[in-house]
Amino acid sequence: MGKPLRSQKNFGKLDRDGFIHRSWIKGTGLPEHVFDGRPVIGICNTWSELVTCQFHLRDLAEYVKRGVWEAGGVPIEFPAMSLPETQMRPTAMLFRNLLAMEVEESIRANPIDGVVLLGGCDKTTPGQLMGAASVDLPTMVVSSGPMLNGKFRGRDIGSGTDVWRFSEAVRAGEMSLADFMGAEAGMSRSHGTCNTMGTASTMASLIEALGVSLPNNASLPGVDARRKTLAHLTGNRIVELVKQDIRLSQILTREAFENAILMHAAIGGSTNAVVHLLALAGRVGLPLYLEDFDRIGREVPLLVDLMPSGRFLMEDFCYAGGCPAVMKELGPVLRRDAVTVSGFAQGAIADAAEVWNREVIGTREAPVGPSSGVWVLRGNLCPDGAILKPSAASPELLTHRGRAVVFETIEDYHARIDDPELEVDANSVLVLKGCGPKGYPGMPEVGNMALPAKLLRAGVRDMVRISDARMSGTAYGTVILHVAPEAEAGGPLALVRDGDEIAFDGPNRSLELVVDAAELARRRADWEAARPAPAYSRGWAKLYIDTVLQADRGVDLDFLVGKSSADVTRESH
Repeated sequence: MGKPLRSQKNFGKLDRDGFIHRSWIKGTGLPEHVFDGRPVIGICNTWSELVTCQFHLRDLAEYVKRGVWEAGGVPIEFPAMSLPETQMRPTAMLFRNLLAMEVEESIRANPIDGVVLLGGCDKTTPGQLMGAASVDLPTMVVSSGPMLNGKFRGRDIGSGTDVWRFSEAVRAGEMSLADFMGAEAGMSRSHGTCNTMGTASTMASLIEALGVSLPNNASLPGVDARRKTLAHLTGNRIVELVKQDIRLSQILTREAFENAILMHAAIGGSTNAVVHLLALAGRVGLPLYLEDFDRIGREVPLLVDLMPSGRFLMEDFCYAGGCPAVMKELGPVLRRDAVTVSGFAQGAIADAAEVWNREVIGTREAPVGPSSGVWVLRGNLCPDGAILKPSAASPELLTHRGRAVVFETIEDYHARIDDPELEVDANSVLVLKGCGPKGYPGMPEVGNMALPAKLLRAGVRDMVRISDARMSGTAYGTVILHVAPEAEAGGPLALVRDGDEIAFDGPNRSLELVVDAAELARRRADWEAARPAPAYSRGWAKLYIDTVLQADRGVDLDFLVGKSSADVTRESH
């Protein structure tokens, strides 16, 4: 080891300040000899009983600690805000940046030399990694792992995905409420993240592709003993990263982000990953743009047959070979030289992998589906972009013209969507406003709007839907999301009215509001004159609304982009 470790600025002093730093932490039971200059490893734990995803993280932390002690380090666990996707209101996304701030400042302010991020659930993983990236210490991730396959009446059911299907079936009169309630207990049979390729599993997979976890981090079930082994080995490895001074910025390279985009396309990943990767790239100062997802994603077809784009679940993905097997199938498009925290390049990890189930993981020559990823749309309705997940959409709707049925707010939508008098048909385009980063606030997962009940009863199962919102990674449908600028920020979406014609051309990446410019100018003047006063005057919500960036820039706060290093020059006493 070369220069003195960061922790020794606290624990190595033989003066009053050193006395204070050592004495007070000795109250936790640490003995004298651990302050001899060995690496201090922070374990950033988002454990919470409010979220199934992270319920077991206190247990998992003990295995990280075992590995740290074994490798000659000192593990110190500390908490960070938990973001329970299914419980938190108005939306967990409102608090992703708050978690990132907490993680960043906790790492920087405390005497640690490296950090292991323990988390799961949709916004937790990106929030933790964004915060860590802005400090830039040696860093590794241990995800909480997916829950076991859901079971209902002899078949597998998937988190979220089957909720949307069952809910629509009840509203269409095709499923009884008793059966709907009966499926509830069987869907979540263990702790862990959603068992579909939703946002949590997508982000855990991208963590592997970025190289900031050990192989198989994404797919090992949360209850699998091998996840405990992975946690132990992570504890070993983070000590070595500190000794070698391998920092997060050395892992999060351009090649790493390109591998993440390739993985995202290959697994049919959640659209939410787009805003998270954009925000993470902003933290490390790496140029990444919406078009990169479309351009790089076209290099690979859909290789993984998982809900919501396919049939299987994360437990099946694990047994089929997981992310290393996908990287093997990426073949020549994989950025093989990208370094990882394991000490091996991605190419070496891919070479050692095997595919054990060809129903779950296909080949580039015989893929599960065509080039997937996300489509990035441009046009007068989304001058700064919008996205669509083609693998989750209906092929016949990927080119479409229809009349807008407009909902000004989510409350307006809920009040009118099942009104028998609503003027809507299967060719209509559902448009939802006021659900972007500023407008909700927090950009909730409401973009996959449920269809009108009268159309469901008539057999309609998909329609083109457009909003400035996000949608759950477990959802499906021809849903155009992340329209930027959002309506609240004065984007053209704010000007759409009932009956306007909208032209969507997916293959040509176009989304147009067929209204002449003069009429739009008149509408804009009316909109500006009628703008209400801000809904929030204090607290986190006000800070968020005042400083949040739009979807095409990752929805980070403007003053958080970039990093401030790990240096702290002043003493506390």
